[in-house]
Amino acid sequence: MKKYLPLGKLEYKLLAGLLKKYENKHDKRVVVGPRIGEDAAVIEYPDRYLVAKTDPVTFATEEIGWYAVQINANDIATRGAIPKWFQATILLPENKTNSEIIDKIFYQIYTACRQLNVTVIGGHTEISYNLDRPIIVGNMLGEVAKNRLVSTAGALSGDSIILTKGIIIEGTSIIAREKESDLLKKGYDIDFIKRCQNFLYNPGLSVLQDAIVACKTEVHAMHDPTEGGIAAGLSEIAIASQTGLLVEEDKIKILEESAIICQEYNLDPLKTIASGSLLVVVPPKKANQTINNLQKKGIKAFLIGEIKEKDFGVKIIKKGKIVDLEFSAKDEITKIFELKKV
Repeated sequence: MKKYLPLGKLEYKLLAGLLKKYENKHDKRVVVGPRIGEDAAVIEYPDRYLVAKTDPVTFATEEIGWYAVQINANDIATRGAIPKWFQATILLPENKTNSEIIDKIFYQIYTACRQLNVTVIGGHTEISYNLDRPIIVGNMLGEVAKNRLVSTAGALSGDSIILTKGIIIEGTSIIAREKESDLLKKGYDIDFIKRCQNFLYNPGLSVLQDAIVACKTEVHAMHDPTEGGIAAGLSEIAIASQTGLLVEEDKIKILEESAIICQEYNLDPLKTIASGSLLVVVPPKKANQTINNLQKKGIKAFLIGEIKEKDFGVKIIKKGKIVDLEFSAKDEITKIFELKKV
C-alpha cells in the first residue's frame, strides 16, 4: 500500500535527496541555487545580484493577494535585497468565483505592491477545476549590491541569534480568521479575535524594514521562519550553515495573544507558521548594536541564543535542561484545517 505524504513542506531528507538527484550546474552565474534553508535564489549580473523567489499562499483566503506579495518580499529581504518586481499565478475555483472576488484579489496585490514600492510585471489568472479555494503562487524579484548579499548559510560558530517582534504573527492571524465563529462560541471576546486577525498589519507580516535596519551592522545570516515555525527556521539555518545552535525557550518571545490561541487549539507555538518574525545572525560583538538599531525604529528584538559547532547539534534550553530542538516540515497549523474536515 502506498504511503501518502502529509500536509506541508516536503520532509527535509526527501527534499535534499531530490535536489541532489536533479542537481543542475549549467549556468555559472547562479550564486545561490536550490538548497535547504535558503530563502531565495541569487543570480550574478555585472554590477549587482538579481534575487528571485517564488512562494505559494495556500492557508490564507481572506487577504490572499496581500499575503502573496508580503511572503515573497520577505524572502527577498532576507538576502539583504530590495524587492522590485512581482508576478502571480492566480488559480480560482469553478462555480465559486465571480468578478468581485477577482477584483478583490487584484486590489490586494496592487495595494501591497504599491506600499512596498514594487511593480507588478505580469502573471496568469484562471478558473480551474477541483479547487475549493483560491491559490496564488507569487514570484518576486529584487536586487542587492554584491557587497551587501546575505544568505541563510553564512552563520558561524559563536554568532548571536536575534529574533525580531516575537512569534507567532502569521499563525495567530490565520487561526483567528479561519476559526472566528468557533472562538466566539468558546466565549472569546470579539475585540480579542479582531486583534488577533489584525496581526497581519500589527505587528505586521512584513520583515522588510527589520532586514533593512539589521543590515546597518554586520550580518552573517538571515532567515524568515514560515511553515514549521521558528523551530524549523532555526533548524534550517543550522542545516544551511552546517552548524549547530543553542537557543533558550524563555528568551523566545511568544506574543500574548498567540500563546492563548495556541493553547486553545493545542498547537506548539515553536512549530506554528511564523512569518512576520525575522531571525538575524550576527557576530557577538554586534548583537547589542543590532538590537538597539532595531528598537530605535520601533522593532522589538530579542537575543535568543548562539550558533555552535555542527557536532553540538540543534538544541534548546527548556526548564534548565539542554534538549534537542524538535522540528518538522509539517506545520502545527494544519491541525485546524484537519479539524474543519471533521
